[in-house]
Amino acid sequence: MSETFEVPSPHEHHVEHAHHSGDGFANKIAVMTAVMATLGALLSYQAGSTESEAAMNKNNAAIKKTEASNQWNYYQAKSSRQNLADLASHIPGMDVAHYQAEVERYRAQKEDARQKAEALEKEAAEWDVKSETILHQHHRWAQAMMAIQIAISLAAMTLLTRREWLEKVSLGAAALSVVLGGLAWLHI
Repeated sequence: MSETFEVPSPHEHHVEHAHHSGDGFANKIAVMTAVMATLGALLSYQAGSTESEAAMNKNNAAIKKTEASNQWNYYQAKSSRQNLADLASHIPGMDVAHYQAEVERYRAQKEDARQKAEALEKEAAEWDVKSETILHQHHRWAQAMMAIQIAISLAAMTLLTRREWLEKVSLGAAALSVVLGGLAWLHI
């Protein structure tokens, strides 16, 4: 018969010992870490959400730019037809009135296409601005997430080393995370 033996690691031994001995310091760090992990989850969600929103806004800008390009192509085609109609109106024996009317029709269609293209370019620029604004907010959320991850790592080191000054540094990193999250929330 074979028996299996489990050899706990020094960390597991320390945690088990601390748990059974009612170690207040370890319990305090464990609660602090749990709170920071919860904050980290919220920050991570917000960072991901704003990143997706920025990408969607950038996509909308690209769509509007494509639509504007299509309008400019239409404008160019009408310009070519206008030029051909103008040329035809100067050829002897051609129906000058008909081709002058065509020139005016193409001129009006070009103007309509130009206005649509400029409006679409304006919409594209607005989507780009929205995207950049949201992307800045995403960076703030990501910075806050990074700070809370550092705080959690420092809390783990605090538990292992039992250095109270390290606990203060961990709390400072957590506070920085809250400040950065607040700036993101306020769009600053």
